Amino acid sequence: MATWRELVQYVREEYEVISSSDDEIRILFNFEEFDEDDERTQVVIVAREVLDAKHEWVQIASPVGTADKVDLRALLTEIGQSSIACGAAIMGDHVVLRHSLPLKDLDIHEFTDPLELLAGTADQIEEMFFGGDNY
Repeated sequence: MATWRELVQYVREEYEVISSSDDEIRILFNFEEFDEDDERTQVVIVAREVLDAKHEWVQIASPVGTADKVDLRALLTEIGQSSIACGAAIMGDHVVLRHSLPLKDLDIHEFTDPLELLAGTADQIEEMFFGGDNY
């Protein structure tokens, strides 16, 4: 997989798409596919980013809650101790977990493994710090 179009086609075939635009596709990651007893879901945003007007990257991000309703130090400490596949950022009003990968010569496992890890971590962080399943 080497193009944004190929990645979008793969995502459309493998995941439940809830919205899309030219440079972004949003999916509803369903944990029930991996565990029949888990009815939780997580919104995951897959976006095309261009670095220095020439290098294409794919960013995987998932909102976990609003920044004004959380102890950011505790949240960042937890992410630092429990995650290897994502970092945290504030985008707009929301805390998001995100991971970025170069699109050129991207192997599908270099995309799916971090996506699954990020979705699972985001779901756990959301439940732990925000007490729900809103995203």
